[in-house]
Amino acid sequence: MPFVSSRKTLFASCLTGAALIFTPAALSQTPNDPVLAELAETARQEADAPAAAMMRMHEGEVRIGVAGLRDIDDSVEVTPDDLWHIGSNTKSMTATLVARLAEQGVISWDDTVEQHLGEAIDNIDPGFTGVTFRHLLSHYSGAKANIGMFHMMRFLIEGSDGRPMPEQRLDYAGHILSQAPQSEPGTSFLYSNAGYVIAGAMLEQATGEAWETLIARDVFEPLGIDDFGFGAPGSTDIVDQPRGHRGGLFGGLTSQTGAEGDNPPVLGPAGTLHISLPDYALYLQAHIDGGRGVESDFLTAESWDILLTQPFDTTYAMGWGLGSDELQHSGSNTMWIMHTAVVPQQDFGAIVVMNRAVDRSGGQLLRAISEAD
Repeated sequence: MPFVSSRKTLFASCLTGAALIFTPAALSQTPNDPVLAELAETARQEADAPAAAMMRMHEGEVRIGVAGLRDIDDSVEVTPDDLWHIGSNTKSMTATLVARLAEQGVISWDDTVEQHLGEAIDNIDPGFTGVTFRHLLSHYSGAKANIGMFHMMRFLIEGSDGRPMPEQRLDYAGHILSQAPQSEPGTSFLYSNAGYVIAGAMLEQATGEAWETLIARDVFEPLGIDDFGFGAPGSTDIVDQPRGHRGGLFGGLTSQTGAEGDNPPVLGPAGTLHISLPDYALYLQAHIDGGRGVESDFLTAESWDILLTQPFDTTYAMGWGLGSDELQHSGSNTMWIMHTAVVPQQDFGAIVVMNRAVDRSGGQLLRAISEAD
């Protein structure tokens, strides 16, 4: 995916009373921006998606526009405060967690797989022993992209059965690390969800706490973020949040909830988080500010430099794809799709998300958001 430097051409090549009855829209606290809502409706129709949402951030102003239904088989409309699954946009959050824990002295960016997992996993291939957080979070570890389908099915069952996440992530990491790297660490870019699970396992072994606990306490709480969760958003018995959708066996779309609505929770560090757009804006603003040198208590300038600069010869930093002046990422669990782009020096961000995965670039949609008056 090529990157461009102008916001105007951003991703041109790639998007109370008991007697009262409240509708979801009436309960929403965030206004539905009419311009962005119109864009969302057009995008939703073109993608044949039940719903779409768009967010535009510029110089402290956050505008959100939504259109469509939470569930294709229900009449409840989405609202600007709904929760959306963000897929691999979670990756920069895991990298940010590493930065926070590094500043606390809990871990170091150059800590290795052997240091944190060597005593818990007894068959690590020698090719992986020197792999660091830098390698894992920039997709330069040599770890393959994903674990096999058999293990994915097993972890899906174990996730529902309640096996502790740190145990599952050690198990997952052990299967990946027991095989030789697919390339020599530090030499080739290989996008790897598995690498982020390994990084999560390392954090859990270093702290004795689950990644879910760490991300909530050390990343979200300091930023004032509290409207988030893991896995598919919402309840399985009432349509209280948007639901992801996939193509039905005989055509059409079917909504997915509960365990079937996401990948196994063991993949958390790589992409199982959902969040409201207003709270996602808080997270993105921290990165926009960090990228343009605004001082804060959240991270030091040195940490922001590590997070937002590629450590190897590629256009990828720590959970962010890099252009000449923008950061971007996309994420999908095959039932949702989100495209995120921020331009720190212009104090700007654009996000589009749908509750159906669409095999198309988000560039045109992101450009439309950037040009919205």
